[in-house]
Amino acid sequence: MAGDALKPIDFRPPRLLRNAHLQSILGSVPPRAWLTQRRAATLRAHAQPLLLDCGDAVRLQAFYSPLPQSRRASDGRRLAVLLHGWEGSVESPYVLSAAALLYAQGFPVVRLNLRDHGATHALNKELFHSCRLPEVVGAMRALAQRFPAAQLYLGGFSLGGNFMLRVAADDGAPDSIAGVVAVSPVLDPENTLQALERGLSVYRQYFVRRWSRSLRTKQQAWPEAHDFDALLLTRDLRRMTAELVQRCTDFKTLAAYLSGYAITGDRLKGLRVPAHLLLADDDPIIPARDLPRLQGNERLTIVRTPHGGHCGFIDGWRQPSFADRYLLEQFGTP
Repeated sequence: MAGDALKPIDFRPPRLLRNAHLQSILGSVPPRAWLTQRRAATLRAHAQPLLLDCGDAVRLQAFYSPLPQSRRASDGRRLAVLLHGWEGSVESPYVLSAAALLYAQGFPVVRLNLRDHGATHALNKELFHSCRLPEVVGAMRALAQRFPAAQLYLGGFSLGGNFMLRVAADDGAPDSIAGVVAVSPVLDPENTLQALERGLSVYRQYFVRRWSRSLRTKQQAWPEAHDFDALLLTRDLRRMTAELVQRCTDFKTLAAYLSGYAITGDRLKGLRVPAHLLLADDDPIIPARDLPRLQGNERLTIVRTPHGGHCGFIDGWRQPSFADRYLLEQFGTP
């Protein structure tokens, strides 16, 4: 692990907010979700859709929120780029919450949709999977070309955090990337899958329901290319993943696919910019025990908290989360 890069942090939620499952769910339900929408209203009102050419005929959708004319003194020098988790989107409450804080503090913000997330299933024929790193690197290159004077500050959540860390360690990433923060990133996908299988059924059912809906939408968009009718009857994450790996990827086994996007071992040795990883010990989806399996890199800072759940880190009912504030702290002042 990144030995002396492990950093203590002062995150102490009130006693009523220390339950890991409450932390993981609270941000996505009323009233907090409504309050997040309210804080993000100006950001969303200024959002402009972007269609990014990511290479190899792949297109990804993003939404760019420039600062209002009266606040554009710093516009163009720094750009925050945020990426959601699996079966999330640019409209996920945790993305909007972080984006709203960054925007209020002077960052123009890009929120990026992964392939087949949000309303993008018709953009690309082939199915999303978590090893499609080149197209996310391509999206960063497209943003670097569109905003040539800007430094890119990458923020990702869960699977999005995993992607952003891999992007920052990739040789093809643009030189304008200045830093990355990953909140509750997937570390070892096999252990995350086991945690979903063995943990509370509410998480497993959530992902099965969202993924099934996404696969149906993909089939409707490309009926000549995809038929998931039989697969959708299984309602089992491991079986669904294994069958789609065999059918829609070049990986020979499920184990090889899961290993393909793990960030344990020396996967992050190529980091060329400061990278910060924030993970809670009580995360019910990402086992913190995998952290020691990340090999050292002087640019990687690992922050571990006793509480916070999965992408939660909530220490008040109305205010931005600790994760939001941590992103802002690491990105600095525009």
